[in-house]
Amino acid sequence: ETHGITFRIQTSVKELLDTDVLLKLLFHLPVNYPSTLPDISVNSDQLTRAQCMDVKDKLLEQAKKHLSEPMVHDLILWIQQHLKYVIKQSATVCNEKTTLSKGTSAEDGIWMLLLHLDHMRAKAKYVKTVEKWASDLRLTGRLMFMGKIILILLQGDRSNIKEYLILQKTSKVDVDSSGKKCKEKMISVLCETKVQSQHKRFQTFEVKEYSTLDELQEEFETAGLTTLFSEFVPPLLK
Repeated sequence: ETHGITFRIQTSVKELLDTDVLLKLLFHLPVNYPSTLPDISVNSDQLTRAQCMDVKDKLLEQAKKHLSEPMVHDLILWIQQHLKYVIKQSATVCNEKTTLSKGTSAEDGIWMLLLHLDHMRAKAKYVKTVEKWASDLRLTGRLMFMGKIILILLQGDRSNIKEYLILQKTSKVDVDSSGKKCKEKMISVLCETKVQSQHKRFQTFEVKEYSTLDELQEEFETAGLTTLFSEFVPPLLK
């Protein structure tokens, strides 16, 4: 058991497109803080794991500048002001470290988003809504059903992908168990990354049903997304 103080801080930060990002920060201050750096962990439902790691790394970099003086308050102020720049630079692709050449911004180019939905009660209406959003935002990809697994894979401009996420989280897209319209609360962003040269571009947005995992895997493999499949899909079967 390491001694010291641990405390949790939740702070809401306005990010790109003025969406709120709720950061959950955990600071563990060792006994000889502030001569020793705190341990920091970062979580957020709106950011990918890779982005959370980037935020943590940047906070630790800042912490080193404040060594031997109390720093937690300064670190929180710093991340509130700089979060959008940290995320912009976060070109870490689903934990595969690929550095973009200097001079190309992580914002440019085509991005890809993989979402997992827990269920769809009003399936026909939900599917129509997703198709309309994809069409309005010029996004291509797949809405995939395999047994109980529901995945949405999208490709398009980064700003349109961000816009899609906002719609997905703020619109009443489904019904609850009593039949009332409700927002999507059971959605997880499995991966948000820049489309790489080995990834094939989807030309259209299609809704597809797969009867076996092999068929689903084939869809990913055809699109050059084998790594994405093996990292994120098998854990959903557990």
